[in-house]
Amino acid sequence: MIVRNFLQWVRTASAAERAEATAALARAYLYSDLSPDDLGAAEGAMLMLLDDPSPLIRRALADVLAASPDSPPAIVFALAADQPSIAAPVLALSPLLIDADLVDAVATGAPEVQAAIASRAALPRSVAAAIAEVGMAEACLIMVENRDADIAPLSFDRIVERFGHLAAIREALLSCGDLPAPARQTLVAKLSTTLANFVAGREWLALDHANRVAREACEKATVTIAADTSTSEIRLLICHLRSTGQLTAGLVLRALLCGNVALFEEALAELADMPVARVSGLVHDRGNASLTALFERAGLPRSIYPAFKGAIEAMREGGLAAEPGDAARLKRRMIERVLTGCEAQDLGELEPLLTLLRRFAMEAAREEARLFCDELVADPPCNDDGSEVIAA
Repeated sequence: MIVRNFLQWVRTASAAERAEATAALARAYLYSDLSPDDLGAAEGAMLMLLDDPSPLIRRALADVLAASPDSPPAIVFALAADQPSIAAPVLALSPLLIDADLVDAVATGAPEVQAAIASRAALPRSVAAAIAEVGMAEACLIMVENRDADIAPLSFDRIVERFGHLAAIREALLSCGDLPAPARQTLVAKLSTTLANFVAGREWLALDHANRVAREACEKATVTIAADTSTSEIRLLICHLRSTGQLTAGLVLRALLCGNVALFEEALAELADMPVARVSGLVHDRGNASLTALFERAGLPRSIYPAFKGAIEAMREGGLAAEPGDAARLKRRMIERVLTGCEAQDLGELEPLLTLLRRFAMEAAREEARLFCDELVADPPCNDDGSEVIAA
């Protein structure tokens, strides 16, 4: 009876009135104690309302039915295939939609549809992969910021490849604690290239100079990323660096001079195609003949070998243990020792190496000075008796 009266009334009511009454009918279906006959009649009425010429009515249905597992499936599926403004709440909330439904909607839907799906709680990995592959930038950004989304490493890589040049997505990705190290390094490389081109375009630096500064900044960031990466994932980072042409002698030397032995040994193992345990044994062995053979097999330039040899000898003698700082910061005294040893040899082909080591030494000195000043400011001055000085 109630539904019959409703159907007679909606024929003459305005669109706004019909939308309000439709929402009330949907709420009654979900939450009122209706008889089976009334439930069937209410569902039939809502099915009929799907053909209403006003989108306000269908949006009213979507807003009420979207999140409920007790909603009529036929109505939910129809609303999910409606225009984006109506489908969005259903696609964002409905528990009745399976992964295949969502993947299909991502592939065929408008940007608003993709964004709605990306915001779903506990977004499944298969749906996240679809968004990463074909989703627009807005949907990818929403998904990355969705802490409940299950995003596979390959999907992260795809987002970085497609939208890593966009600052908003880059910032959101870098704030993800579970972002794989290769993806994080790719973002850093993209940012370095962008900054180099910007600086050169403004004619603040020559292009070659800007590219060198950007490359060294990227290498510094790469070692920092490696220092925060678990040992089990270091090899993945190394493989990524080699495949992208970034596993250079300069990066390997920086890793060693930072005391990041794990990154250094994994890099040599990758370049020499040897087990890392074998490489570690050769690095820590006192003999230099095996070390020379290792470097030749790794294909590293002979001109840079004296620096590696000096750094490894310092490491064997406990030089790293005496240096403060983590595995992401260049060790000043080790660099100075290596630099002194290289300067004592004939120049010639060592000149580029000396230039690189001097830049490393300058960087280490500046970083050490910054740390010293930070500590000086953090520690309050004290009187002779050890009490803190209180300003008047």
